[in-house]
Amino acid sequence: MKNRASIAAALILIAVGGWFLAVELFPPVKSFAYGSATWPIPIIGIGALLALVGLLAWVPGMLIPACIVSGIGGLLYWQNVTGEWATWVFAWTLIPGFVGIGLVLFGLLGRRRGALIGGGWVIFNSLVLFAVFGSFLGGLRIVTLFWPVLVITLGIVLIGQGFFRRRV
Repeated sequence: MKNRASIAAALILIAVGGWFLAVELFPPVKSFAYGSATWPIPIIGIGALLALVGLLAWVPGMLIPACIVSGIGGLLYWQNVTGEWATWVFAWTLIPGFVGIGLVLFGLLGRRRGALIGGGWVIFNSLVLFAVFGSFLGGLRIVTLFWPVLVITLGIVLIGQGFFRRRV
């Protein structure tokens, strides 16, 4: 296990060094790296590096912080490109969903059913919160019409879960 971690760290250092060398040697890469629209891309890259380390060292738990960092980077990229910075008022509700995606990946790779199910619930709850907050705060106009359906669906799922747990 220790050997895999060393190899993963070495590969990460080579990749990071190669990137920064390319930035210094090639002007188009430098303008891309330091462009006003692309500044969140290194944040996504850091998340990808965390995922790579986790996969190479076979530590599936590293996928959870990798998803959080990459997800926030993706959200920042979208907001930077669109100029929709005011969406932070409700976009923060997606961050638990990034945790849920990491848990699902951890559950799949680590063969942990509990993490898989728990991650699915975290994603579901994050999306419900995103829809509800987004509709109340004016960011998601279409959800404003249909948010009661989400609340009803959540209630039905909880009732179904209650019946399922009694039978098991």
